[in-house]
Amino acid sequence: MSFVMKSPSAEQKRDQKSKPIAKERSFEYVLKSGLAGGLAGCAAKTVVAPLDRIKILFQTSTPEYTRYTGSWAGFLSAISVIRRCEGWMGLFKGHSATLLQKFPYSAINFLAYEQIRATIIPSKDKETPLRRLLSGSLAGCISIFFTYPLELVRVRLAIETTGSQWSSLREICRQIHYEPGHTRAGLTATAVAADTGPASHTISRAFYTSFPQFGLANFYRGFSPTLLGMLPYAGMSFFIHDIVGDWLRHPSLAPYTIIPQSAVKSRANRRSYTLSERPQLVLSAELLAGALAGVIAQTTSYPFEVIRRRMQVGNVMHGGHNLGIVSTCYKIWAENGFRGFWVGLTIGYIKVVPMVATSFLVYERLKWTFGV
Repeated sequence: MSFVMKSPSAEQKRDQKSKPIAKERSFEYVLKSGLAGGLAGCAAKTVVAPLDRIKILFQTSTPEYTRYTGSWAGFLSAISVIRRCEGWMGLFKGHSATLLQKFPYSAINFLAYEQIRATIIPSKDKETPLRRLLSGSLAGCISIFFTYPLELVRVRLAIETTGSQWSSLREICRQIHYEPGHTRAGLTATAVAADTGPASHTISRAFYTSFPQFGLANFYRGFSPTLLGMLPYAGMSFFIHDIVGDWLRHPSLAPYTIIPQSAVKSRANRRSYTLSERPQLVLSAELLAGALAGVIAQTTSYPFEVIRRRMQVGNVMHGGHNLGIVSTCYKIWAENGFRGFWVGLTIGYIKVVPMVATSFLVYERLKWTFGV
């Protein structure tokens, strides 16, 4: 009895070529996935750049704009003031720093999520909501750690108003680097070093003399609330997007939400697209998944974002005094009560829906294009 090995047909060869060949641990996958994530983040931030600047001005209680917070009329008035005093480009102030920060942040964020998810969820039977949520949270923490200094520079550029000269990126970096820090007692390092109190202060004086509270550490001002806020934001963002994507791919909805396989194969043959094992959602469905992810993620993490913004600009907006997390919370509560932690949330919703939707849409489409 003999066995004859049949050669694969032309159609089988095409199907084999059409399957993704870049594995998650390969250099090709890492490179293409990171590039897709970075470009997706830049596209999303560009779409919402004007809203982003106004939201930062509201969150940080910039004096010239505090009277506009809390209403749609105020929001429109803020846009009008910026346009009249700074021109249309004023709405994009700090956007160059935004893109400088957003490309590596988004690239690391999406890439880390893919890698962590593949490690935590090695097979379909281990895919649980908790593991999905944890994958997104860890990815967000990793990405923000490596790119936070650029985020701080971006915020400092965005809060500059008509009353101040526009600073260059280099000038902002120098300003942050040489700003004096604060001690637990609320004094600058110089004040502590000059203290002539009892011997119990000797250690403090020696410490702050040897390790002055300025320099590179200043570029991580507000990092603690950022990290706390990133856990729910990144986790919920990826988690909700994946969950909604699964719902939209359900057989009962698939005829309306999935790109037909005939169209996918035709497009792949014409433009050298590599077919993904996961069915591609149509444009409207992909935008819906991203929008819902953005709304829920923004709601769960917004108070941390307000605290972070206030800490980032403390030295500029509060007479040279930097505040810790507790002091910042107390100040926000004293000024506006519970509502103070949600200042700018309406703009946040308006911003985050198109931003997150665009980000996931561009990322998924670029992955499809790159064949990963």
